[in-house]
Amino acid sequence: MTRVALVQTNATGDADRNRARACALVEEAADRGAAFVATPEVTNLIAPGREALFAAIRDEADDPCLAALRKIAARRGIGLLIGSLALRAEGEAARAVNRSILIAPDGGIVARYDKIHMFEADLGAQGRFREVASYRPGARAVVADAGWARLGLSICYDLRFPALYRALAKAGAQVLTVPSAFTAPTGRAHWHTLLRARAIETGCYVVAPAQWGPHHGQDETSLRESYGHSLVVGPWGEVLADAGEGEGIAYAEIDRAAIDEARRRIPSLSNDRDWSLP
Repeated sequence: MTRVALVQTNATGDADRNRARACALVEEAADRGAAFVATPEVTNLIAPGREALFAAIRDEADDPCLAALRKIAARRGIGLLIGSLALRAEGEAARAVNRSILIAPDGGIVARYDKIHMFEADLGAQGRFREVASYRPGARAVVADAGWARLGLSICYDLRFPALYRALAKAGAQVLTVPSAFTAPTGRAHWHTLLRARAIETGCYVVAPAQWGPHHGQDETSLRESYGHSLVVGPWGEVLADAGEGEGIAYAEIDRAAIDEARRRIPSLSNDRDWSLP
């Protein structure tokens, strides 16, 4: 059994504040016995616009949030998934990447995943979103060994593309990670259903740390608001932990034997058949 912790934060355009809050929650999770801690999408920054984003983001090598969290992982001897960081794209001054980074208990970087599917939605009063206007999409799926399990990495809007998760599971993933900043209206409608579906379809655990609440500070005017409800879902589709609303931490125990049992009961990963469209 592995005790995992999901950190639920409320990032704003203040990167120093975001880093301090994320670090404090990771430390608390370690204090409470978590062997593996996961943070949400864009742990370091949710900027109120493109200009503010590019004024604040750094290259990966210079990002202070990454440096601080790597130090905590090494000092506390915990595995850590930084759900994602907003970083400058290598070789492109006018583009960013939305990058998930898996950290080993010695602080080393095990794997990186750049978000493939760029969020696009028109939510009326809640805003219009077109992530590709600022971010460079990734092009490579990633399965990484965290020591206690093989993780299939993904980020937020990827959740709506089930073929990615089936491919990750067939490539050996036992736990699917879905760090997110799901909007409040789409979260209320779809979050629990989509996460449970991905677990059921693959016989994987799903670990989904999330942002929560309105993402504006005292001097910001952004209307963006995230749903929260960081979830751990078991391979049979049962919700094992739900952080609800507010900043905080959710905990769950992951038993790899449950993955084998779910896949034995319904072996859908090996039941593919060739077919054609009419």
